[in-house]
Amino acid sequence: MVMDAAALHAELTEYLIQASIPDAAFDVRCMIEQVTGCRYEKLLLTGIPAEDESPLRNMAQRRAFGEPLQYILGEWEFFGMRLFVGKGVLIPRPDTEVLVENVLHWCKGKQELRVLDLCTGSGCIALALQKHLPDAQVHALDLSEDALAYARRNAAYHRLPVILHQGNALTVQSPQEFGSFDVIVSNPPYLTAQEMTQLQREIRFEPASALAAGEDGLTFYRSITSCWKAALRPGGLLAYEIGEQQGEAVSGILQDNGFSAIQILKDYAHHDRVVTGIK
Repeated sequence: MVMDAAALHAELTEYLIQASIPDAAFDVRCMIEQVTGCRYEKLLLTGIPAEDESPLRNMAQRRAFGEPLQYILGEWEFFGMRLFVGKGVLIPRPDTEVLVENVLHWCKGKQELRVLDLCTGSGCIALALQKHLPDAQVHALDLSEDALAYARRNAAYHRLPVILHQGNALTVQSPQEFGSFDVIVSNPPYLTAQEMTQLQREIRFEPASALAAGEDGLTFYRSITSCWKAALRPGGLLAYEIGEQQGEAVSGILQDNGFSAIQILKDYAHHDRVVTGIK
């Protein structure tokens, strides 16, 4: 027994629209393809197996309550890579691809680099860099064991030899114990205290520890820059993802710590998104 795919898609889409879910039709299509394992266009011809109706309705209900689509699917794409995600880990976003692109541009032509990704979360940055820098030694650090569990799973799935560490990037006493690095990269928490009170309901499902960064949103930039510059080799690159209003402030932090050739780089929407500097 099969169900009409277009009819079920329309019904669930309307259900999500009534729940004020943006991009409802896209979300339902993603859920249908996830559950059935088939492209939606094919299902329009063959129908949806009846046994898939209940899982789809359960997924739609979770989405109607505001749970992120990425958590419901259990995976998301980043830099052309399938990554597993779920409760306890920050969802990879397209803005972060801009950070990866700029780091890869700086690394072009350089050999046998040592790279460190701080606050790695799902491992998306570290894994993308390792994939495109196969002769680099890439390390990644995060405080959260929940996040590291996803990073390990993602590294194993893609068979990438990223070296994972558990630790607090803000309280490490001797960064040099990890060795010296040519690149230190981070997408740290950067939301202000006020922004944390105004989160969209989907974002409230993500771990606050991966979002909140003190009253002015700059806590991690100050601490990482002052602490970890000791582990960065002379001529090495420090690269951050930033909030769109933080370019000048983060540039100032790098300048105060002796970095040069500081750049503020924009994302695809022409917002400030990345700050880089050279030790």
